[in-house]
Amino acid sequence: MVSDFDEIDPAEVPQFNFLLGDIVYSFGEAQYYYDQFYEPYRDYHAPILAVAGNHDGMISPLQHEKSLQAFLRNFCSDCFKVSPEAGNLSRTAQIQPGVFFTFEAPFVRIITLYSNTLEDPGVIANADIGNSQLDFLRSALTRVKKERYSGALIFAHHHPSYVVRGRHGWSIEMQQQIDTICDEVGVWPHADLAGHAHNYQRFTRTRPDGTQIPYIVCGNGGHNVQRLTTNGQPPLRAPQLIQPASNGTDAVAFENYDDQNYGYLRIVANSAQLRIEYHSASDGPHTKAPDDSVTVDLTARQLSHYAARDSGIFALASQIHALADTNTIAKAQTKRRKKGK
Repeated sequence: MVSDFDEIDPAEVPQFNFLLGDIVYSFGEAQYYYDQFYEPYRDYHAPILAVAGNHDGMISPLQHEKSLQAFLRNFCSDCFKVSPEAGNLSRTAQIQPGVFFTFEAPFVRIITLYSNTLEDPGVIANADIGNSQLDFLRSALTRVKKERYSGALIFAHHHPSYVVRGRHGWSIEMQQQIDTICDEVGVWPHADLAGHAHNYQRFTRTRPDGTQIPYIVCGNGGHNVQRLTTNGQPPLRAPQLIQPASNGTDAVAFENYDDQNYGYLRIVANSAQLRIEYHSASDGPHTKAPDDSVTVDLTARQLSHYAARDSGIFALASQIHALADTNTIAKAQTKRRKKGK
């Protein structure tokens, strides 16, 4: 990830990092933040935001801290300041307004939800915690509609809506609650990002109107990569359909996965397209081609071929050719002058 800052084209340099939860293990207490967050990211020279994961909200009964206390101090501060957990490092605490919020960046708007502390499933609303996140989501999507926002709209939360196999399951009720509000307001995301499962999985959900939404799980950022198959089971074949379309359910296809390596996502957006790349850490700093990618046409809301950027290679080649032609002419003129003598 640090090597992503080593670019010829400044437009390719990351503008921020958005973590998908479980910043620290196994409990979300202050004592773990320096070793598991601040020290590993000391050379990452961009702002870091975060979704709160279940481990960020879990507190050991032996500690005298409240759930999310350390997360709020380090990511939801009232101002930019160095927290005690940062030690002598200069990274400041982030100023997120809470554990569910909207983050706006050029070409991208990310709606973030907190799916709470259970191992499974994710929970954003019930009789115990109330409906504040559903009210927030409805308000955020209504604003998207009112403003006629034309950029990429992304949902981010820790627990995934879909998984194909492994130690974690689907968050069915959470997804139904999100779907209900999307349907009510008439606004759907261009992509959905989650963590929790300690591997990489990519799905495509096809809506009845033909629009397509990538659902991506990237939970293999640094803690204990988990295989999707165990006990001698053969590796999974992808792509494959895991949920057919029927009354009340959309078709969901399992497209690709990596349950062998650590990795991260790289998001590239412009006014026309949203591209999400998966990079395996095993590729090292000298490889910048993704192991997997998906591109969404923002207007058609369908998967499409990525229109590659012009990073100046053609212009550089033209300059080299022009310089070579100039040198050739100069040599020819020198040769003629020598013959004239």
